[in-house]
Amino acid sequence: MFRTADPESIKDHTLYIDAISGRKRSFVEFRERIYDAATALSAPPSQGGLGIDGANGEIVGIYSHNCLDYIVLVHALLVITTPISLLSAYATPFELAHAMRTSKVTRLFVQASHYSKALKAAEEVGLPVDRIYVLEGHHDSKKNVQDLIDDVQRSGAPRVAVKPATRDTLAYLVFSSGTSGLPKAVMISHGNIWTTLTASAVTKQTEDKFMNAVPPPSPPIWLLFLPFYHTYGVHMACFRNFISASTYVVVPKWDIELVLRSIQRFAVQVLPLIPSAMHQLVNHELTTKTDLSSIVHVHSGAAYLPPVLAKKMKSFVHNTPLVFEGYGMSEQTLSAARIPIPGMFGTETKVGSVGVLIPGMEARILRPDGSDADVDEPGELWVKGGNVALGYFGNEKATKETFIDGWLRTGDTFKADKDGWLYLKLDSFVDRAKDTLKVSGAQVSPTEIEDCIRAHPDKLVVDVCVAGVSGGRTSDEKNPRAWIVLSDSGRQLGLEKTIGILDQWTRQNLSSYKWLRGGYELVDQIPKSPTGKVLRRVLQDKYEQTATRAKL
Repeated sequence: MFRTADPESIKDHTLYIDAISGRKRSFVEFRERIYDAATALSAPPSQGGLGIDGANGEIVGIYSHNCLDYIVLVHALLVITTPISLLSAYATPFELAHAMRTSKVTRLFVQASHYSKALKAAEEVGLPVDRIYVLEGHHDSKKNVQDLIDDVQRSGAPRVAVKPATRDTLAYLVFSSGTSGLPKAVMISHGNIWTTLTASAVTKQTEDKFMNAVPPPSPPIWLLFLPFYHTYGVHMACFRNFISASTYVVVPKWDIELVLRSIQRFAVQVLPLIPSAMHQLVNHELTTKTDLSSIVHVHSGAAYLPPVLAKKMKSFVHNTPLVFEGYGMSEQTLSAARIPIPGMFGTETKVGSVGVLIPGMEARILRPDGSDADVDEPGELWVKGGNVALGYFGNEKATKETFIDGWLRTGDTFKADKDGWLYLKLDSFVDRAKDTLKVSGAQVSPTEIEDCIRAHPDKLVVDVCVAGVSGGRTSDEKNPRAWIVLSDSGRQLGLEKTIGILDQWTRQNLSSYKWLRGGYELVDQIPKSPTGKVLRRVLQDKYEQTATRAKL
């Protein structure tokens, strides 16, 4: 990324801008800060460093909203081949402890305002307080990235060399629920990053030849509010930007008013979005009052984009003839398919398709019996390529179920036409979503919410089922709803009081996007199959039928 043969991409230019302060960091400044930070992390304590060494099993967690030094820290750790655990900035101490325990974090960098929550989680998992550092800003006497750099520079420690990595060297862990269950730590390797970047570079070169839209000036200005602890965000912020020279305006977290102000203030030209954010943008009163004329490209990812929403977005951004979208998941590092530029393969864009395979990918569509489906016949999509993750960290069972002989079972139902265009069977995708929900572009595990409810110390329920119901902002976004069977303690308190206690408990221990906005419902028993599997669909269908009758 920093030793490219393309002279255009190594010319110094403004690489990052802090959306709030306006602070800028050039390409050269950023590159130098990476090597300074890498030295501060890995130099021995005798030279003022932290002595971090991935070869000794070190894994460094990052618990923060977006900021400039988040990106520096990611790259510095890649330089010294020390794996990173990308932890949700919205995690409660309860969630954070689970993630830290799952990813075996040995050091933790946190946002200053998150320190107290991080300390609670660290105490629970046994992480010593002297292994917690601040990313940017200050908290009491804790050192931040700049302090650590100052320490090694005062000691005169020589800069560390880049440590070698192979294709299978672990680069980072990102949390995903995969096709079911609790969030799992997906293992992304240095080779996965390399493959994804190469595919993106080839795609960009090809697309540039077929672009009908006015190309943005060089370097184009992007807006980044996507969380860096998610697959989409970390690639946009840390990796994708080194394919060609670009400038990135960094927004700490989603704030629609700040996003709109930043678009106008910095004349943003490229806007990566998720469908739920796009939905808010096209429906917000300030959008019509904001100058969006600078925007040339709009990208969408992380969830299914309804065509009607894409069409409405285009009506606001007149310079954009299409919204770039595709299909991906964390287990594919970033993506497996992308909609090509019209005319690129002798065809126009096909409505309802997620596109064609990206360079380097293979795919199969399998019937339930394991045989290959025919053209236009639906089946489960399996993909294979250098961007398929190594597996799930510390979870051999889930790895064996999902990663088979180099193939990744996506759990999603697709069909492919004679030209190789892929179509996601949305109703089947939503059916799978009974085990993994998409809320604001983030994965939500019903099992995690159920476990939280069961963990209440007063044991107010004997059984619980959580599933998604209608009411989200887009067609594939569902609101989590809980069906509960009360215990004796719960019955004594009464339904209303029990629900109030449980709701307060989940809000204390779960991130806001996991809250039960779909409500609670008392049932006599949770329907299950003869083998004991919870039949979420039975409860979902009954709820939707009742809701439909109520509307009528």
